Amino acid sequence: MKITFSPIDRLVSVMDQSLRTVWSHHHASRPTPCPDPQTAAETPELDEAERRLSGALMRVNHVGEVCAQALYTAQALATRDERLREQLEEASREETDHLAWTEQRLKELGDRPSLLNPLWYAGAFAIGWGAARLGDRASLGFVIETERQVEQHLDGHLQRLPAHDHASRAIVAQMRDDEIRHAEAAQAAGGIRPPLPARWLMRAAAKVMTATAHRI
Repeated sequence: MKITFSPIDRLVSVMDQSLRTVWSHHHASRPTPCPDPQTAAETPELDEAERRLSGALMRVNHVGEVCAQALYTAQALATRDERLREQLEEASREETDHLAWTEQRLKELGDRPSLLNPLWYAGAFAIGWGAARLGDRASLGFVIETERQVEQHLDGHLQRLPAHDHASRAIVAQMRDDEIRHAEAAQAAGGIRPPLPARWLMRAAAKVMTATAHRI
């Protein structure tokens, strides 16, 4: 028997998920991506400058996953299409894996998440809700563009991460592969990409977020 949730039930669930995303520790449903054991055993320790760089980049990636949770949660709440809601919720669960992996890697590097995570979450939730109110195809198109920009962003991090930081690189590579699948799924479901000015605005907002999260 399929359980049907009322709007109030969904709202309470969203509030609970929002608090958990920003303040709780996270647990992945999949194992953390790891480098080849032999490669890892032969890898030298990161020096202080490399550790700080990896920590800053993984903090930015962690913020990206906080924002992804907010976006998908808002879009799932706003849609009336049950199949689309399930698709968005499934993507959100995979993003929770990313959140847990980046959180774990930050701890291993002796670094911390962004202090502005509540702000990032609130802003991303508002954007996701606004995109969803434009209709399901526009909402899916927003997913396509977001994931494509994230894919490019992660490619950039793979170029910037220290070459022998295999642990961080394995996580980022798996995240990139998942984001590509999310974009392809949204396109297959009928998403239409946002107009060019909207894409420019999204890129500008992402640059502000990444530049700030790199330090704070």
